[in-house]
Amino acid sequence: MTTAENLDQPQIAITLPDGNVRTYAAGVTGLEVAQSISKSLAKAALAVTVDGEERDLSRPIEHDAKVAILTRDAPYALELIRHDCAHILAEAVQQLYPGTQVTIGPAISTGFYYDFARDEPFTPDDLVKIEKRMHEIVDADSPFTREVWDRDEAIAHFKSIGEHYKAEIIGDIPAGEKITIYRQGGWYDLCRGPHLPSTSKIGHAFKLMKVAGAYWRGDSRNPMLQRIYGTAWRTEKELAEHLHQIEEAEKRDHRKLGREMDLFHLQEEAAGSVFWHPKGWTLWQALERYIRAKLKDAGYLEVRTPQLYDSSLFKASGHWDMYGDNMFKIRESVDDQGREKFLGVKPMNCPAHVQIFRQGLKSYRDLPMRLAEFGACHRNEPSGALHGILRVRAFTQDDAHIFCTEDQVPSEAADYFKLQLGVYKDLGFDKIAVKLALRPDVRAGSDEVWDKAEQGLRDALTANGLEFEELAGEGAFYGPKVEFHLTDAIGRTWQCGTLQLDFVLPERLDASYIGADGARHRPVMLHRAILGSFERFIGMMIEHYAGKFPLWLSPVQATVCTITSEADAYAEEVAKIMAKAGLRVEVDTRNEKINLKVREHSLAKVPVLVVVGGREAENRTVALRRLGGKDQELLSLDEAVAALKREARAPVPSEGVTEAAF
Repeated sequence: MTTAENLDQPQIAITLPDGNVRTYAAGVTGLEVAQSISKSLAKAALAVTVDGEERDLSRPIEHDAKVAILTRDAPYALELIRHDCAHILAEAVQQLYPGTQVTIGPAISTGFYYDFARDEPFTPDDLVKIEKRMHEIVDADSPFTREVWDRDEAIAHFKSIGEHYKAEIIGDIPAGEKITIYRQGGWYDLCRGPHLPSTSKIGHAFKLMKVAGAYWRGDSRNPMLQRIYGTAWRTEKELAEHLHQIEEAEKRDHRKLGREMDLFHLQEEAAGSVFWHPKGWTLWQALERYIRAKLKDAGYLEVRTPQLYDSSLFKASGHWDMYGDNMFKIRESVDDQGREKFLGVKPMNCPAHVQIFRQGLKSYRDLPMRLAEFGACHRNEPSGALHGILRVRAFTQDDAHIFCTEDQVPSEAADYFKLQLGVYKDLGFDKIAVKLALRPDVRAGSDEVWDKAEQGLRDALTANGLEFEELAGEGAFYGPKVEFHLTDAIGRTWQCGTLQLDFVLPERLDASYIGADGARHRPVMLHRAILGSFERFIGMMIEHYAGKFPLWLSPVQATVCTITSEADAYAEEVAKIMAKAGLRVEVDTRNEKINLKVREHSLAKVPVLVVVGGREAENRTVALRRLGGKDQELLSLDEAVAALKREARAPVPSEGVTEAAF
């Protein structure tokens, strides 16, 4: 189909997403392509992809290409909106506070930020003013226009107007390369693009959130800048939902609930390590007992390995070179030639599990061998990255490594998927996304080995009916991995369990078994975790449940509360009977009003209050009051104990997970 008006000009073929091919004059823009399809598409168009590359609608297309028009519903549109919001923010700041230098302003996962160099700190009132000016800039409907500048001229220009940070950024671009500048009205900025057609296309679904400090280029030796964070969405409804999620997240913050429930604390003298209080450790142990029972049922053998190793083990495994910056290292000695000998604190358990496998001769009849460990690990995380118990330096993994033959990989992967998804179902997570992380740029092993490993995981996922997304460059240095991303009660996602297929580490650490042919063979090593780390998973569960754990996980399952002091003896008796039945129970016989006791134990998220007074003592009954409820259930003591005992049982092995979980 020919739509070009001037047939004398060179013609190009544009292939649309539906496979339809149209011809246009060379130099046609994305907007003109959209207009030729329909007026409504042109009105909705925000950008265009040309052979997969995102571009402005106004950019000419000079060659045959596959072209798609991006509208507000396209996945990439949200990043465009957020990127444009960063430019609007920078313009608003420089209009309101002349002399402020701009640096960088990217889109991020929930919005955008921009870093500014300004002597005077921004205040909350400033954010209100800036946001108001941003709305005015949006309403001005100024077009975004792209210009190409000479690199050296761009450096000189930005220096001349006092934008020294911007000049430094351009100076890092190789000589001879052209520089792209985007204008919006009278304001302009260095940017690769693309951008929306005009400022009004951004809409008003954005909000400035906070100010934080950020070193220039992330280096503490450089000047401190001021970073203004904002969030931006397609619609006002999406913005409202996001702000509600933030509000809910603040209420559910595991650090806040951890204090209120007396589960744990953190302090500067042990940054990145957790002090577990009795109730928190009770929660940990309940989860560990459950996982241990699941592993035993699945045929795993539990082991325990050391914390400190000579550096030679980590050098052989590749961790010393590939992961050394994240390891804690201890200088043990210096020899006569001045050579230092180091010990390393293990950051993961896999090299140690290979050492156990290597002890004694292994036969193909011994495979698969599934070694599990609740392994204590340490990683040298930057202090600025630490966050409660979600990001720590000392943590425990529910780690395991399966040594098997290549032929056994499909069945072992299938068993793992069933185990993994069953655990998540038991723990209250039913919305799960599966992702396949592929080879990183820095890795061990040949491309042929990686091809085989990646295809092996693809085949395993497909064979088990699991839909998955591929993530380029996100794998571990020794192998690709399947990631399980859980969605919590307020819609956030958390990456938890993983399965990695590894041909590299058994080779590097010389693991072998005797095959049916009498020759030595390398085992395949499957690295797998279900929770990931106990600390992080418990923090995630605290926020998912808002501290209101199911009865089997609750540190305190019931508290017996007296209405009057005449029921004190009966309350103690009730608690002893419940404890003998296996329930975790406390007693509150304080001379306080029952309403005060209910408020305090509700704040501590005790799931069941067992209320007793003189009448209950006389009749040997109890009144059960559930967390968050106002009604009470009057039962005989025996009935109440039996009911709570049934409810407090840990989940039985799941019988399977339906495809609806994905």
